[in-house]
Order: sequence, then structure tokens, then C-alpha cells
Amino acid sequence: MTDAIRYEKGPDNIVVLTMDLPGQSANTMNATYREAMAAIVERLEAEREDIAGVILTSAKKTFFAGGDLGELIKVGKADAPAFYQMTLSIKGQLRRLETLGKPVVAAINGAALGGGWEICLACHQRIALDSGSVQLGLPEVTLGLLPGGGGVVRMVRLLGLEKALPYLLEGKKLRPQAALSAGLIDQLASDRDDLLAKARAWILANPTAGQPWDDKNYRMPGGTPSSPNVAQMLAIAPSVLRAKTRGCFPAPEKILCAAVEGAQVDFDTAQLIEARYFTELTTGQVAKNMIGTLWFQLNQINAGDSRPQGIAPYATKKVGVIGAGMMGAGIAYVSAAAGIEVVLKDVSLEAAEKGKGYSATLLEKKVSRGQMSLTKRDAILARIKSSDRDGDFEGCDLIIEAVFEDRDLKANVTAAAERAALGDAVIASNTSTLPITGLATAVDRQDRFIGLHFFSPVDKMPLVEIICGERTSEETLARAFDYVMQINKTPIVVNDSRGFFTSRVFGTFTNEGLAMLGEGVSAALIENEARKAGMPTGPLAISDEVSLSLIQHIRQQTLKDLAEEGKEAPVHPAYAVVERMLGEYQRPGKAAGGGFYDYPEGGKKHLWPELKTRFEKADAQIPSADVRDRLLFIQAIETVRCVEEGVLQSVADANIGSIFGIGFAAWTGGALQFINQYGIQDFVARAQYLADQYGERFLPPALLLEKAASQQPF
Repeated sequence: MTDAIRYEKGPDNIVVLTMDLPGQSANTMNATYREAMAAIVERLEAEREDIAGVILTSAKKTFFAGGDLGELIKVGKADAPAFYQMTLSIKGQLRRLETLGKPVVAAINGAALGGGWEICLACHQRIALDSGSVQLGLPEVTLGLLPGGGGVVRMVRLLGLEKALPYLLEGKKLRPQAALSAGLIDQLASDRDDLLAKARAWILANPTAGQPWDDKNYRMPGGTPSSPNVAQMLAIAPSVLRAKTRGCFPAPEKILCAAVEGAQVDFDTAQLIEARYFTELTTGQVAKNMIGTLWFQLNQINAGDSRPQGIAPYATKKVGVIGAGMMGAGIAYVSAAAGIEVVLKDVSLEAAEKGKGYSATLLEKKVSRGQMSLTKRDAILARIKSSDRDGDFEGCDLIIEAVFEDRDLKANVTAAAERAALGDAVIASNTSTLPITGLATAVDRQDRFIGLHFFSPVDKMPLVEIICGERTSEETLARAFDYVMQINKTPIVVNDSRGFFTSRVFGTFTNEGLAMLGEGVSAALIENEARKAGMPTGPLAISDEVSLSLIQHIRQQTLKDLAEEGKEAPVHPAYAVVERMLGEYQRPGKAAGGGFYDYPEGGKKHLWPELKTRFEKADAQIPSADVRDRLLFIQAIETVRCVEEGVLQSVADANIGSIFGIGFAAWTGGALQFINQYGIQDFVARAQYLADQYGERFLPPALLLEKAASQQPF
């Protein structure tokens, strides 16, 4: 078993432990590791008198990846007692290592995240390779967990409560230089030989090393929870945290509990507290939702599951972006930052230069924060050429149109750009609603036309929705997919339909909020319940951001298109609210100074007081649970319709797309996982109740009824 951790004692009596779990690309805390570490600790204790010290390192590219998520996702409530004991055994091994009575050094040769960082914390000295590939930290909170291998206990004792909490509650990851400044590591090394040489030198110079918290004179940095300054911080911490989590995410709350409770007791008791909270979170549903989607399904997407197979990878060399507004400027920035040449075109050179200025502003911020050198900033800016001429698109192998949502305008600019670009260039539209098959008719080579729907602001939003039209070729899809990966975004692939997947589902969320206001439901209740459900913003606030004028424009374009196709447009109760806000009250939204909210200069936005008299009715109030469920269920039901119609092709694309693109409540694991974790039959029953009370749009689609009948989750 000890093959998983090689034990090599040199002539200087220093033992080098090299972690190298067989058959996997990264070291994880699985059963193989646990058995190997148990045997290693036994041997170290038996040979203690003949040992000068211990160096822990890894044979993998990374140091250690952490817990085995495949194992953790399967732990159910019934497994809690056995899982708790297993957690204590991992902690026990690390505790025996740090109290061996000999110096122990972590020689960190690659990323040490989660359980990997917890192993490092159990060492007396931490030396890291000074490399961009090394990241350190405890990101468990991002998957609904807490660090269960002593990470909470040791971080609090190493840094003190106030300094440790951001790493624990936000899952902050650090590069080596920053980790050195923060006091998380002690030394940096230039290469692997230097790493081991520094580790050996430190062991020989510190033969009696121990942990600071095992010294009888140890005092917690910054003070214990009863110290006046810490007590003051802790008095407000829970309410600040609650404002962020809205009670949807149990992990940050349990981390705060484990940290504060653990800081008031001895080390071993603190370990038990941490293990109990870790077991509670691991066996809970939210962690399972988040691990399943934000780890396994996200990895599935990034591994290219939706990319056509058998087509050679393609690196885009030169992108032409049409339209230098907010979206076009953002697309130019992320492309140039990824090393791609960009031509940013608008109707005037002045407008194009203004778009390039957006990149300059973003890069300036990075330079001022010390995250980027001036040379790198200049190199990125030099890749963006501002232009007002189609001729400058010569040599472009990808054209992305990012102009206003107007079919004729889009047709004119893409046709002109296609003529100037390379013969085999991919032509893409950043439309958020207009069907791609229709837009493709503007170009000669419709097989080379595709949708690339970015989200605003492009530099921050991680998702790009790739939309295949009826004639889009597999090669075009593969090239679009490769480009999205090249600019470090997450691609989801969908088939053509009005509004595709994200805009269509997002529209149901805003429309439902507006419909409730139209019925007379309190605006404050609608907005608060949306946030309590885990949505980042309420439907009224987001409608203001998008602008009611744009919502109406998209609706009018839809009516026109459907009329041409001889189809009747569905009537939604939200449209009457939009018409009243625009027609009667002239309140189009945030950009125009007011919509459902007022935006006082220099003050905080607040709901427009007139909503109370103009929309709300005392006898129209509904239970808060109904408000919340209407907002979540309508999105989940529309997502099922997208699967049913073949717009969505995978569960992973549905879940990741809903969280990253729409901001669907992340605690649920995404729109389809929301149904799974609710229980499909219970979901159907609740949807039928909502349909009876609030309208046919809540009726479960046929696919959902089939799934419920066969008890088959998505």
C-alpha cells in the first residue's frame, strides 16, 4: 500500500515522503491515501529515534488535490456515523505527524488546494515553488463544504479569526508570492532541487521544531472570541454573512460556527467540532447539488463533451468584432487578453477608440493592483486595432457581430464583414434572442454561421452560449467551441430557437415577477423572495437594468417575426405592466433615471414609492412560498421545455448554463437539478398546484410527466 506514498530515508536521516497515488493524475484523500498514510505514520513513530526530520512532497504535477469528491457525493445521512469516524482518522494521522517530535516540512511543488493545503498546515514549515501553476487555499465553501481535515482549526490558530475567515468563507486561492506575504508559507523555491535543498537545510537548522499552537505560551493572533476587538467583529459577522447567503448556503454559516467555537476550546476539541459540521454538510443536499454540477458537470463541459469529435483543435488567430459598445468592447478585451489579434470596428473611428478605451480601463485596474506588468498591459492593448472600415477585417478567421438587436442592421454589417474576412472565416452573432437560422441568411456561407451569446459584463461573466443554426456545420461548431475555451470561458452548446436557452428561461423569471406586480402583489415581497430563493437580483431590479424599452423592442421584433411566419404570439400578463410603465409613467429603467426603482444621485436605489398606489392591492397578497416557487419553478419548467424541444442537448449544459448565464440559484445545482433534489413527483404536484392558482404556464411538460411516472431524474 505504501506505493501511494514512497518512504525514502537519505544518509542525513531525513525521510522524504513522496505522494504518488497510483492510477490517478492527482493525489486525493481516498481510501488508498488513508491506508498509505496510516502505515507511514506508524513507521515514522517506530523509527522516530533514527530520523532527523520529514519532507512531504508529490510526484504529480500538483501537490495534492484534496478530498475525493466522487466519494463525498455518495455519503448519505445513514453513513454519517462511519463518515464522521473516517474524518477523525484522517485528522488523527495529520495530528500524529505534527506531534512526531521531529521537524516536518511541506515541499509544495504544485497546487495544494483543500485537503492538500490541510496537509501543508500540519507541517512545521511550508516551502512552495515560485511558479504560476502553484495555487494554495481552501475552496471547499464553493462546493458547499468546509475544510474537514483540520483546515478550519489550523487556519484560525495560524492567522487568528479575523484574518483566517476570508480564506475559509470565500475560498480565496493564493499564488506563492501572495501566500508568502500573507504568512501562509515561509519560503519560496526556484525549482524542485532548490525546494528539497531548502527543506533539508531548515530541518537541520530546526531539530526541535513544533507547531506554535502546541507551545504552552501560545496566544491566538488577534485574540480569542472573548477579546473585545474580536467580540465586536463577531457581533456583526452573522448578519453580514446572512445578507450574503440569504440562508440558502449552509457552508459559510457552518464554517463561521466551527471557526468561532473551535477558537474557544483546546485543539483536539476544536477538531471534533470541525468534524461534526463537516459531516453535517457532506451528508446534506446542498453540497450534493453543488458538487454534482459545479465540479462533475462543469468538468464534463470543459473536457469537450459538447464538441463534435474527430475534428482537429483550432486556434483562432484574428477576430473581427463589429460594434464597440459594452458587449463588443468586452469581447475585444477577453480575446486580446487571451493572445488573439482583434479588429474592433464601429461606425466611426471615435466610437471604436472609445470601445478600445474600455480595455485600457480594465487593464489599468490590474496594473494598479499589482496583478499585471506595464509591458503585459501594453502588449494586450497593442493587439486591439480600432477601425471604421470593413477592409480591416482582412485576415480575420472569426467575425463576431455585437450590434443592437435589429435583424436588418445585423444582416447588413455581417454581410459586409464576411466579404472582407478570410474565405473560411467563422461568422458569429452575439444576439441574445434572434434565431440564428434566420440571421444566417444574410451571409453566403450559412454553414459557417453560428451564435456566440456572451453575457454582460463580458470580462466577469464565465459563460458563452454557442447556438447552432439549422445549417451550421460540425466544423464551425468545433471552431467556435475551441475559441470559447481559448478565451477561458465555459461553453454550453444549444440548438436554435427564439431566445435559445438562457434568454428564454431568464425571460420567464422577469416576466413572472412583472406578472405578480400586475396582479397586485407587493413589489418588496417579490424582490425579497427572489433573493431569498438564491437569485442574485430581483426580477424588477433586473428589468430596470435590461431596460423596459429593450424588453418591449424584443417583444415587438418577436411579434413581427411570428406574424411573418403566420403564427400567433402568446400573451403574457407581464406585457401589460411593461406598457403601463412605459406609456403611462414614462419609466423605462435604470439608464433613463427610473423604472421600478428610483436611483437617487449618490444614494442607494430603492423601490419607486408609487408602485404601492399604482399596482399593489391589499387583497391580492399571496403566500411568500408561492412567490418564491413561482420564480424558481417557472424557470425549471421552461428548462424542461428546452430539453423536450431539443434546444438543450445535455443536463450539464442546462445546469451550468442556468447558474453561470442566468444566475439561477446556485445552491440547487441548476435548473434541472432543482427538480431532481425537490423530488420529481413532488415537483410535478407543486407545479400542478401553481398552474391551478396562477396560470397554465406552470403545467408540467410531457417530458416531466414521463420522468415522474418512471421515477427517472434528469
